[in-house]
Amino acid sequence: MHFLVRGLVLAAALGGATAASAQTFPNKPIRFIAPFAAGGPADTIARVIAEKMQANVGQPVVIDNRAGAGGAVGTRAVAQADPDGYTIGISTAGALAISVSMQEAIGYDPRKDLRALTLAASVPELLVVGKAVPAKTLPELIALAKAKPNTLNFASSGPGSMPHLAGELLKQYGKIEMTHVPYRGAAPAVNDLLSGQVDLMFMDIAVLLPHVQAGTMRAVAIGSAKRSPSLPDLQTTAELGLPQVVADNWYGIVAPPATPQPIVDRLHAILVEALNAPETKEKLGLQGAIVVANKPDEFAAYIRSEIDKWAEVVKSAGVKAN
Repeated sequence: MHFLVRGLVLAAALGGATAASAQTFPNKPIRFIAPFAAGGPADTIARVIAEKMQANVGQPVVIDNRAGAGGAVGTRAVAQADPDGYTIGISTAGALAISVSMQEAIGYDPRKDLRALTLAASVPELLVVGKAVPAKTLPELIALAKAKPNTLNFASSGPGSMPHLAGELLKQYGKIEMTHVPYRGAAPAVNDLLSGQVDLMFMDIAVLLPHVQAGTMRAVAIGSAKRSPSLPDLQTTAELGLPQVVADNWYGIVAPPATPQPIVDRLHAILVEALNAPETKEKLGLQGAIVVANKPDEFAAYIRSEIDKWAEVVKSAGVKAN
């Protein structure tokens, strides 16, 4: 009994210390890991959020780029960091959901080796066709593919990427046959669509919007449940009868798994304040991103649902990593 009382007293003291430290958090720089190279979408979104966090809390928020393995290297670094609240990371649908099915050893399980803080933003995937493709709408595209099976090809930024899996969803639920043409990144895929080497693709709206506005490719749908503010008149795949073909590319903030709850609560409050600032929403909107800023338990549940969703697509389509 004596040891039990001592243990309870110690636990209470530690809990009080954590709560007290949360009240003064942060009192030194925060390291914000971005698991891709500087200049990419994840890095850009992280820098916008970090800038506003820094202004709000009065401490430096330093971006640490840890690229590799489709975001898995940087995300693993977050999972293995000290759980004191001073290391957080931005991660993606690829590293938090798709990689679980695509890579045999990513070094972490997103469901238990990370603390979900918030789903920061989602970026709808835009479905476009090249100028030589006669279809002007999604129903016309599906009709064309059914009339000429396996004659259309769709580009992606690589096997297992969100554009690839979005195309597989379209094949599955549109009941059509197309050929997948993977590229090493978005830029060469876009170039070949512009030159007519491939017929169509899903890709982040920010990547394709300038070409749609210039008339060099045609948008036929938004692969999302909601319309995009960037193209408010363009119908979604859900509106066009394919609610299963939803492929939002999302970006969330995570922390090491043993981060104490009071620190998690404080980090969440800091992040939500930064994300909901009008200037943050405006800057992220330029990237085609829509701010979400949900609760940690909501984001954790979303990660689990996305893991299950994409595991089914990877399995049914027989997707293999390079």
